[in-house]
Amino acid sequence: MPPSPSERLRELGVELPPPPRPAGTYVPVVVHDGLAWVSGQVVTEGGQTVRPGLVDRDVAPEVAHEVARRAALQALSALAATLGSVDRVRRIVRVGVYVASSTGFSRQHEVANGATELLVAVFGENGRPARTAVGVAALPLNAPVEVDLVVAVD
Repeated sequence: MPPSPSERLRELGVELPPPPRPAGTYVPVVVHDGLAWVSGQVVTEGGQTVRPGLVDRDVAPEVAHEVARRAALQALSALAATLGSVDRVRRIVRVGVYVASSTGFSRQHEVANGATELLVAVFGENGRPARTAVGVAALPLNAPVEVDLVVAVD
């Protein structure tokens, strides 16, 4: 039997960050009809955006890749807080990765791999989602990356 997602996180030496707190009129996760919709996650520490700015101008794409990974971990933290455990996740259905991009930057897909590579590492093939990687002019709090998820749950 393959390891559970929480066991995989331990094997990978990964700890989930504290669950996010809404910065507006929304909830971090909505569960409905077997799906959990995770609100967009931007990475902050101590109330400050991690690596603010536009990717390829202020933030190197490789750094943004890591920020996308951290945003996916934060989304998993939101799921764990809502569901009681990431082990209730059966399948990552969709990932949206929004990359605040400088003019001419067209490697959003490489940044998005930071999120999806983590999800595959934790959930195996059930972590390989449909995905959108979109370049945008700006994100909340001047974040370089925002990640949202739709997952199938028990």
